[in-house]
Order: sequence, then C-alpha cells, then structure tokens
Amino acid sequence: MTRYFFLTGATGLLGNYLLRDLLLADQPVAVLVRSNRRMSARQRMENLLLHWDRELGRPLPRPVVLEGDITQPDLGLNACDLRWATEYCTAIVNNAASLSFEATSSEGEPYRSNVTGTQNVLEFARQADIREFHHVSTAYIAGLRSGKVLESEVDVGQKLGNDYETSKLTAEKMVRSADFINPPTVYRPGIIIGDTQTGFTTTYHGFYAALQLTHTLASTHERDERGLVCASDVRLNLNGDETKHLVPVDWVAAAMVRIIQEPQLHGQTYHLTPRVPVTTRVIRDVLEESIGMYGTQLCGADHAAEKGNEAEALFHEHIRVYNSYWRNDPQFDDHNIRTALPDLPCPDVDHDLLLRLSRQAIAADFPTPPKKPLTWDFDVAAAIESWADDQPLSVATRAVLLDVRGAGGGQWQLLANQHQLMGIEQGQHPDCRIVCQTDATTFGSIARSETTWPAAIAAGTVTFAGDETASEEAIGLLEQLVGVAV
Repeated sequence: MTRYFFLTGATGLLGNYLLRDLLLADQPVAVLVRSNRRMSARQRMENLLLHWDRELGRPLPRPVVLEGDITQPDLGLNACDLRWATEYCTAIVNNAASLSFEATSSEGEPYRSNVTGTQNVLEFARQADIREFHHVSTAYIAGLRSGKVLESEVDVGQKLGNDYETSKLTAEKMVRSADFINPPTVYRPGIIIGDTQTGFTTTYHGFYAALQLTHTLASTHERDERGLVCASDVRLNLNGDETKHLVPVDWVAAAMVRIIQEPQLHGQTYHLTPRVPVTTRVIRDVLEESIGMYGTQLCGADHAAEKGNEAEALFHEHIRVYNSYWRNDPQFDDHNIRTALPDLPCPDVDHDLLLRLSRQAIAADFPTPPKKPLTWDFDVAAAIESWADDQPLSVATRAVLLDVRGAGGGQWQLLANQHQLMGIEQGQHPDCRIVCQTDATTFGSIARSETTWPAAIAAGTVTFAGDETASEEAIGLLEQLVGVAV
C-alpha cells in the first residue's frame, strides 16, 4: 500500500511549507481542507500550489484533497473520502490550529480547533488504525515559566499566559495520553516568522502584527525632510532585554520533514527554537529602522505610564492581545533537535534578518493569499470526474497510475477489466503496473483534440515508467478516459 501522510492545516503558513517539502521529497500527501464562501477546498489548495509552481519553476505533484473540517465529527469527510483516507493514510501530521489568543467561550476559538479539532483527529486515527502521529504544539505551552524548560516536560503546574497557550497544552496532553497510537512525535516551534530567503509569509501575527501596526501609525504622521517620523511620545513598558524565540518557517518545515522521514527519530519531543533568542530592544530597533519612525521609548516593564497621547493609546490597544508575550522567555532546551539534526541548525534570527524580512513585508504591502480562485489551463479532475468510483470494483484491476503535475492535476488509478476502462480512483497504489506522467496543459491539449497520446509521448510531454509491456494497454485506457470525459 502506498504510504500517504494525512496533513491538517495545509493552508496555514507552516502547513504551506510542510506540504511543499513533503511533495518535493516525493512523499504522497492527503490534505484536509475546508471550503469557504469563495472557493472550494480544491481551489484553495490550487491557489497555494500555484505559488510554489512559480517559485520553483516547475509543477509540483498534487496532493489528494479531502474536503472536511477538523472541528466536525469524522472530520467532516463524506463517506467516500472517509473510506479512502482510512484505506490509504498511514500517518498523521496534525498541524491545524487556531492562533486566537483570547476566547469568547469554551466552545469558541482557539478551543474549537486546538482542543476539539485535535480530539477529532485522534478519533479518526483510532478508527483508521493509524499509529504514527506527528503533532505540532508550541514552545509556549511553557506559559509563564522561567529558567530552563526541558523537551521532556509538559505540564508542571505552570501558569499560562492566554487561551492559546491553554488550548495548546490541553491538546498536547490529549495526544500524549492516546494509547492507540505509537509514542507521538511532538514539535514545539517558537514564534514563526517568514522565509529566510524570500521573506514570504501569509500571516501577520506576533512580530508582524507589531510591524504592520507601527507602519500604519507612521503613515498618519508627517515625515521630516529626511523622510523620518519622530515617535518620541510613544512609550513601551519594556526594559529591552526581554527575549523572544523567533524561528523562520522554512527552517521549521525543513527540520520537521527530515524527522518525519526518519523513523528512528520518531517518538521524541523537539523544541524548534533558536539557540540565541532576540531581544525586544532589537525588535524595537528593527521596527524603527524598517519604517523610518524613531524615538520610541523603552520605559521599563514595571513603569506604570500615565495616560499617553492618541498614537500611543492606539498602539497599545491594538497590540494588547500580545501583552502576555512581552515578557522574558524561559530558556528552551533543544537537546533533542540538536542531536537529531546536527547538520541543520536554526538560522540566526538577528537584527539583519529581521530588518530584511520587515522591509520585504512592507515593500510587498503585507500581502495575503488570494481571496478568489485563480484560473488554470485545464482542470483534469473536472474532466474525468464521470469515471470516479465511490466503491472499489472487485472485477477490476489497478492497471495505470495517471500522475498529472501542475495546476488542475492529481493522481488517479485507472481501473480496468480485460483492456476495458471501468473507473478511476484517486491516489497512488503500488499495484498499478505502469505509471503515466504528464502535466495538466498536455492533458488539456489531448482532451481538446489538439494533440494525441502518441504525439505527446513522441514529444516527451507524456512519459511511462514501470512494466513496458503494459504501455500499449495504458494508451488504450487513457484514450478511453479522455474520449468519454470530453
């Protein structure tokens, strides 16, 4: 059986990178994705993957997209997708989470996603007999602790700073207490920031929230002849030596995927944190330098400032949700991650890197993922959906694996009986005698009768691998697939 990883939270920033790196490693992936008012689950996923196609300069293989919701029983999957996931998925990467810091109720966010969602994912694992479980927690389940926090420590009675920390600690404890899975692999990243190379990010929490707010405030002030804004009337209740553990998303994903691929590293807890944290003074300096707004005063953490001016009041009101994080972090022990991946240390998150990431975010005007579905050349799934089979066919064999790369593509097994196409099933399976690989553009050209399978094979845009004696049968089945589909 092909080993599929069941990934939740693929549309978030870290999930974006986990999906990219798993696909680049040729790891089959199934993603659980919600639809929204504007886009179906598959359209949301294609929007994200089109970004990586452009960045990489080549089309990625497509994951199996399962429309669902971690907050719903059976993960909101329909009967067909639930059957497929139960049959094909052998490991779970539970990355979905709400980053809400304040809950309006015990049933709202972040508890709905982080606690109820984790409970539902665990129940799916139990029903599907999936024993390999990778869980994304956070280093900040340490709450208000000081001193050294060991990777082996979970709940030591620590006071927690907000509902997010509480919900994540509850979720991690649930995962650890589940006796129907192997000892879980738990990842505890620090505060995730953008890509060290491109600056790419899709969310603006934590450091980026302060950056975006300061940038907005600066736009309301007049700049002097040097193009600078004086903010000497804005005071922060910080000493400047408070430490924060910021980590680049590309490193977190790279470390996780390395561990996921090496079973001997499973069953451990990993603090994905920098060896040298950044101070709030450096963060203040970066914000000032990147925006050109100078003079913010660090008046001390214990300073009870009298009511300030409008700009200061506005800043503090909008940043209030992060107040619990403007404190000194504990020291996060990272023995396990350094031992497991000595050749992959966390990049230095220092003044220069933060300044570059800040300038990139400002220059791009804090972009967010597209809210409308992007168009692509040809939707293979829509074209062949009439062949989709909700139940396995006992009279059919898995003859051909069709792997269509790029936007609108995917992987499908062609089910045949005596050279007659009987149906298709999504995903890969090792029983297929031959693999046909192409891209969505080529498939579309064939479907529109602009070319033929033999011509595309001769041009090298369609290739076969596996049992060469089955290639003639494969072409016949592919011609039946396209002929009926269009």
